[in-house]
Amino acid sequence: MNRPYNFSAGPAAIPEEVLQQAAGEMLDWHGSGMSVMEMSHRGKEFIAICEQAESDLRELLAVPPEFKILFMQGGGIGENAIVPLNLSRAATVDFVVTGSWSQKSRKEALRYAAEVHTAASGEASGFTTLPDPSGWQLSRGASYVHICSNETIHGVEFQELPDLKALGSDAPLVVDFSSHAASRPVDWRRVGLAFGGAQKNLGPAGVTLVVVREDLIGHALPICPSGFDYKNVAEAESRYNTPPTWAIYVMGLTFQWLKRQREGELGGIAAVQARNIAKAKLLYDAIDASAFYVNKVAMNCRSRMNVPFLLADDKLNDAFLAGAKERGLLQLKGHKSVGGMRASIYNAMPLAGVQALVDYLRDFERERA
Repeated sequence: MNRPYNFSAGPAAIPEEVLQQAAGEMLDWHGSGMSVMEMSHRGKEFIAICEQAESDLRELLAVPPEFKILFMQGGGIGENAIVPLNLSRAATVDFVVTGSWSQKSRKEALRYAAEVHTAASGEASGFTTLPDPSGWQLSRGASYVHICSNETIHGVEFQELPDLKALGSDAPLVVDFSSHAASRPVDWRRVGLAFGGAQKNLGPAGVTLVVVREDLIGHALPICPSGFDYKNVAEAESRYNTPPTWAIYVMGLTFQWLKRQREGELGGIAAVQARNIAKAKLLYDAIDASAFYVNKVAMNCRSRMNVPFLLADDKLNDAFLAGAKERGLLQLKGHKSVGGMRASIYNAMPLAGVQALVDYLRDFERERA
């Protein structure tokens, strides 16, 4: 029997191959006689797992050598505090507010930065558009500029990272890429730090990925807890304290799965990006072709990962969700702040799953319209 298609926004679907491998190695990892969950984080077995995961990610996303890869805890919410504790230098930080997650990030930074400045906001549009970078009001001498490159709840995504230098700013760009990490290439020339919780595209909840340029490390505020100081974490190779060992292991398996992906002549992250573009187009085309469903996000910034949509009659929401579950289409209910439906079509979602959803959209409309 085929597994249902899980459209959860996070914790989200993990590739079935990864789950099968993790299950097969559960009691005995590579003849060690131990489960990964039982290993010392300072033992040679886990150090090998951690180093391989870092190496695979560096290759997969073409992370330059001047960036450190850190495996931390606390999720995106935690990094909302950890980033200003490390990078704000008690000065002004700029925020581009494009939805719920960048709103949360801005609010948290108020606790630590001397001044938090909103350089631009999409709130006036109901977060259905992204403010054009040409109109951003960036602060002179800001410690960093924060964006959320994909807003999971509102379904808006930067299709291209902003070039701050072209906008006249020397500040490093901080990118919360929690919900689209490893779904497309990253232009590291434009990034100072990128962070993301793993539980959407990279693996299970519990581990947070931080990719930070070396020159930004070592400037933590005096109040920064030692376990959150990027300098300490980097020097200890992500083992300053006991890291989320199992989550790092499964994330490493996911990196290997991503490296194996092929789409025509493309491989790895290029293949993944091509597949994600195809999946998103299939779903958006079906929504746009119907008067029964609507997505309000401007076409030039629609997320490839999270697709919110509304039914013409919200009284049919419960029936829609019940029918979807009967057809093995799970976790389609929209976030409570937005309503309606949301299909999260991360890397682990196959094209067949999106096609199954599109077929259901058409069948439900025929029955109810």
